Amino acid sequence: MNPTRLIFASLVAMVMAVPALAAENAAPVSASQLASQLSALRQDGSSYVRLRMEIKGGKAETLQLQIKQRLTRGSSEVMYQVLFPKERKGESVLLKRSAKGGASGASFTPPNSMRQISDLKEPLFGSDLSYEDVIDNFYGWPQQAIVGTEEVEGVNCQVLESKPGKGDRSSYGSVKSWVDMRRMVPLRVEKYSESGKLVHRIDTTRVVSDAGHSIPANLSVRGPHENSTTLLDGSRIRHDVNFTDADLSAEGMKTIAIPHGAAE
Repeated sequence: MNPTRLIFASLVAMVMAVPALAAENAAPVSASQLASQLSALRQDGSSYVRLRMEIKGGKAETLQLQIKQRLTRGSSEVMYQVLFPKERKGESVLLKRSAKGGASGASFTPPNSMRQISDLKEPLFGSDLSYEDVIDNFYGWPQQAIVGTEEVEGVNCQVLESKPGKGDRSSYGSVKSWVDMRRMVPLRVEKYSESGKLVHRIDTTRVVSDAGHSIPANLSVRGPHENSTTLLDGSRIRHDVNFTDADLSAEGMKTIAIPHGAAE
């Protein structure tokens, strides 16, 4: 695997999925199979990501970030750190989620301000993404249904609706994903409150091909605030990076370091 594959933020990490399967892979035939495949793509082990985040509307700002993450079926650990601009360099967020669904987080502002995150609905670095969006995996929820087909930018997509179970801790009542089945890429994700109000909309604005894989490279995120949009531009990712527990700890938040094996 090419160690410098373009991606969309994990988000995207992190937010929706990770590099998609090759088009020749057999398409899932049921909602649960589709969700399971998308969930497995997200839980791809350890990786290091460089990301450009452009916040438009309100306080406009552009940030350069690095992301360290370990995503498995048993747990999720994600650390976001600001590299640029200089006045915000070193700001860090660490989020963790256990297999049972419990999530926690902390934020660090240099030189020595550390606080626990009490509300996962708070915005990530002032963007239209929340902490919950970064750490959540709605493809792992027990209730999955294919609710139709619809075109997104000329591409016919299956619409997958995901709903949390009773034991899942989520501020969302449902999430819909418009999945390009040929490339196995979510081209759009909409997140709704329990009352059915649209809270977040995430569009994949650019998909690239690398080593036989289709990869969402750019995202546009719209949150609950009018006239506010966050653009995410994934630059590079390295998979199978070895992180120690200290790297993804409160002390690790205080150091801007590129992990071994992730340097250019």
